[in-house]
Amino acid sequence: MTKRVLFLCTGNACRSQMAHGWANALALPDVEFYSAGIQTHGVNAHAITVMAEAGIDISDHKSQLISEFDTISFDVIFSVCDHANKNCPTVSGAPLIICHQFDDPPALAKDAVTEQQALDCYRQVRDQIKAWIALMPSQLNALTP
Repeated sequence: MTKRVLFLCTGNACRSQMAHGWANALALPDVEFYSAGIQTHGVNAHAITVMAEAGIDISDHKSQLISEFDTISFDVIFSVCDHANKNCPTVSGAPLIICHQFDDPPALAKDAVTEQQALDCYRQVRDQIKAWIALMPSQLNALTP
């Protein structure tokens, strides 16, 4: 049976997009990954850049609202920011919702003086998400009854 996993963030611009990209790269059989936000902010250009540096292309991703997935029953929703976790709307099928918070790259980069300093903030979060996603197979296996 196929498991459906959603990565949820506030604007579906950075963290959830990075998680979605890393998770798709795992190519797990019988697992479908999605990402959405409680708002849409467009996919962040810096997120696209730092993921491309790591060999993951998210340039074709679209910032989507969680309501766009009303017809999909998710097995688990991983909220990658506390704001989305606290403001997550009711989702059909009452999936398990797990919050694994990551720092917001734009907030980290707000005082950056150079483009490289800003990108370093995104790289930091990208690498944290990569390490977490590497554990995804065991996380999903633990959810199986």
